[in-house]
Amino acid sequence: MKYLWNESVSAESRLKFEQASGEYKTDVLVIGGGMAGILIANRLREIGANYMLVEASSIGSGTTVGTTAVLTAQHDTLYTEIKQSFDTDTAKLYLHANLKAVEAFHELSERIPCDFEYKPSFMVTRESTEAKELKKEAALVKKLGFDAKFKHSTELPYRMAGAVKYDGMAQMNPMKLLYGLAKGMNIYENTFIHTVEGNTAYSDDAVIRADNIIIATHFPFINAHGMHFMKLYQNRSFVIAYENAEQLEGTYVDMAEGGIYLRNYGKLLLVGGGDHRTGKYKKDFGFERVRAFAKECFPRASEKYAWATQDCMSLDGVPYIGRYSKNMPNLYVATGFNEWGMTSSMVASWVIGDMILGRHNEYEEVFDPSRSMIRKQLFVNLGETLINFLTPTTKRCPHLGCALKWNKWEHTWDCSCHGSRFEESGHLICNPAMKPIKNSRAGRGN
Repeated sequence: MKYLWNESVSAESRLKFEQASGEYKTDVLVIGGGMAGILIANRLREIGANYMLVEASSIGSGTTVGTTAVLTAQHDTLYTEIKQSFDTDTAKLYLHANLKAVEAFHELSERIPCDFEYKPSFMVTRESTEAKELKKEAALVKKLGFDAKFKHSTELPYRMAGAVKYDGMAQMNPMKLLYGLAKGMNIYENTFIHTVEGNTAYSDDAVIRADNIIIATHFPFINAHGMHFMKLYQNRSFVIAYENAEQLEGTYVDMAEGGIYLRNYGKLLLVGGGDHRTGKYKKDFGFERVRAFAKECFPRASEKYAWATQDCMSLDGVPYIGRYSKNMPNLYVATGFNEWGMTSSMVASWVIGDMILGRHNEYEEVFDPSRSMIRKQLFVNLGETLINFLTPTTKRCPHLGCALKWNKWEHTWDCSCHGSRFEESGHLICNPAMKPIKNSRAGRGN
């Protein structure tokens, strides 16, 4: 896969850090060097904490390099859902946190050039029944204090049943910001933490003791606490950057299942969509859906870059940011960002930074990982796990033993339980698994 953001960063701007080797002692250890980990480390640096960040590969090489980096507080119809599942005050705090995060990225962009642009964001639908949901969402968001606008049409080249517009949202180049922030940080790359015991983290070559440890590894890898393997599943999403396509005034997301999302970057148009649960493949999803949409709506456009990315999805649409579990007061987590990783990463830096300082953060309760798990999605996750435990195959995920599925489009072995992925050779691509597939030489389809 060829990632736009890697190609858009000059060679001299890319940073390299040494591998951790030996024994270390620090006040705070951050595990994970994506946008969440880097923003958390930046916050620790600002407050004068003694910190250390370790990344299994190179910083930004996971979900961050695959994001479209839209900065918005418009997260589907989540405010209606939060009000129903929690209350109006929680919905208002969630809105305020994400609006504040957009402005925080703007402030960073004033000292770190990252192609930041203000762009209105739109949630759109072609279906009249979904338009009613959008109208209801817009009315609620207005009551929460933000002037969301319901629209009957947009600039997109097809008829809309309805859309909700948020003014003052934005977009950026995430890798330019990431490298700009990482300059001068205490970072170690190619340091794969495979075990955390108490206040000590272990890689093959390093032992790191820390008063506080933050797991910012996309999917948490400690199964014995927090029940995160039950709270989370992963979605794959597919993005193609097109040349010779229209310039849009806003960023767009279609609320349909696997719906299309769009934004521009320079002269390119990014078209994404075809989302599905990792390891669960549907006809006409994935790149097929993206290409079919582009052919219909932008027939003169030609492909420049194409890549897939993966998102951790929570049970209730709200990220898990805070203590890893009630029984581990010095271990923290930032995960379950639900396709809205940029603003959620910024919020994580504030919440966890204040918690480490012993301060109460106004958003702490909203994102508390120990909130109720009793949601419909929990039973979907449990059902998927049970089915895969009972599926007979020699290819099993080393995370918890689920059956692996062969992904013929990307030539990988994928786990639909928790989203771990492996190369055809068995080499681990992404967690929560922590080691390669056994019997990896057996080959495809065995």
